[in-house]
Amino acid sequence: MSLKFRYLNFGLMVLVLLLTLASNAAAASAKEQLQGTIDRIIEVLRTIRSPEDIEKNRSALRQILLTRFDFAEMAQKSLGNRWKDLSGKEQEFVSAFTDFIEHSYMSTLGSYRGEKVVYDRDRMDGDSAEVDTRVVGGQGDPIKIEYKLNLKDGQWMVYDAVIDDVSLVANYRSQFTRVLQTASLGQLIQNLRSKASSR
Repeated sequence: MSLKFRYLNFGLMVLVLLLTLASNAAAASAKEQLQGTIDRIIEVLRTIRSPEDIEKNRSALRQILLTRFDFAEMAQKSLGNRWKDLSGKEQEFVSAFTDFIEHSYMSTLGSYRGEKVVYDRDRMDGDSAEVDTRVVGGQGDPIKIEYKLNLKDGQWMVYDAVIDDVSLVANYRSQFTRVLQTASLGQLIQNLRSKASSR
């Protein structure tokens, strides 16, 4: 084997090693990325004193949520096997679903009373991760929230949250299934939009 060829092989080995290390570093950051997002949300929550403050911060909070929550994946999982029946209206459903989630979240902001988030263990399996947290400091017992995430383009994106053993996605799927027993997908989309626009 020529010296030039050995150097080429060595260079390729170093490249593979660096890529592997970079991949592991990204995978190891699931908890850190989630914590960074939640910390940013709490910073905004601490400034909210009135409904006017919620409206003033609505855009900022939406942007924070969009950086860490995969609403498209959540929407698809929430609709289950009816997703394939959207027939070109997938983006319309995702948009309505995202607005609905945002409205539901914004309506709870006024109840924030300085609670803190404790980060427990996290588990990773390739491009999937789970992070266990607890919300403490409020009235009553701590609230357990398990975040489920997928790695996409170096970012850990939340696609489900299990709150006190109840999956957010499974809960929405159950609701949507009941609605679709008597309504069309178009009516479901309209229903989501109506709820999102209510004040």
